[in-house]
Amino acid sequence: MPSFQSEGFEIAYEIYGEGPPVVAIHGFASSGTVNWVATGWVETLTEAGYQVITIDNRGHGASQKLYEPGVYGARDMARDVVNLIDHLGLEKVALIGYSMGARISAYVCIQNPEKVACAIFGGLGANMPTPMLDAPEIIEGLNAASLSEVTHPSARQFRIFAEHTKSDLKALAACMAGSRTLVAVEDLQKIDVPVLVAVGSEDMVGGPAQPLADLLPRGEALTIERRDHMRATGDPQFKRGALEFLGRVYPR
Repeated sequence: MPSFQSEGFEIAYEIYGEGPPVVAIHGFASSGTVNWVATGWVETLTEAGYQVITIDNRGHGASQKLYEPGVYGARDMARDVVNLIDHLGLEKVALIGYSMGARISAYVCIQNPEKVACAIFGGLGANMPTPMLDAPEIIEGLNAASLSEVTHPSARQFRIFAEHTKSDLKALAACMAGSRTLVAVEDLQKIDVPVLVAVGSEDMVGGPAQPLADLLPRGEALTIERRDHMRATGDPQFKRGALEFLGRVYPR
């Protein structure tokens, strides 16, 4: 994968297809390949006439692994996204982020609104401006010597996913400790680009889509029926809704 220097760290990315650029920002313990290629998103978007640029967030995928929580703020990872946009010589892009990637996308919209044409916040709705309740248990689960020692349900789910993606568990524990940056309600209310908030109807991690969409000046809500946080990622309902949204506000 190609990479570039951002804020002193090596950040990996990949480019697929041609057309209006869509920067895809993955969730916690995932990567560009796992979140966007394996789920069919890259194929869906490129076939619809868009260029997809995936980024591996710091500490994830092929990007540099870091072990200090202080370098994992969502504001910092948002700067990696903007630095990638500048590195590629792009002016404005659409953003699609899932879970942690949605939080990062929100900060790109807040910090660098001139770079964003529109955004899709997946897997994170009403809970974007609230603390993640199970974070201490998840960190403990990631630091455990083995999966057999992890009994907390959320911690076990994240540990299984992290092992499945062959992630660096210590880097993820540091990321979880540092990346839980709350997005202030007053900052969300300043995001003045079209935003689609798409969350599974059974997603207890992200919370429902409509309350977050209501906070955004140009927000729209999409409920992905019968899907929880993990299973909503590549759901056809999500893809259809995203394509319809992009077709209206960011046509190819």
